[in-house]
Amino acid sequence: MALEVTQVHRNLHQRVTWLYLEIEDMFLVLGLGVLANFVGRFLGREIYGIPLSFLLLWIVPILAVPCLWLFKYGKPRGYLRDLLIWQIKPHIYCGLERDRELTKEYLK
Repeated sequence: MALEVTQVHRNLHQRVTWLYLEIEDMFLVLGLGVLANFVGRFLGREIYGIPLSFLLLWIVPILAVPCLWLFKYGKPRGYLRDLLIWQIKPHIYCGLERDRELTKEYLK
């Protein structure tokens, strides 16, 4: 009886993508769809007999995918996550603020 051999992929560092978007980007697209559905239900309107919530549920994510493609073109993996983390952190916009990392005088 011959030994059965199956192929094992060993590239564990490869990021999972779908439609050229990472998993974090797809969470953003799904979140936009949920938010659009909520807004459509809140407005309670119809366009040509189709409920606005149904239209927004499908149109917003369909338009968000090409927009994310254009936004992320030429940027490294994890860019959207890093951008979000950077935006959440507090920033210091004043040049007179004391530096916490500098412990000794720079100039004497």
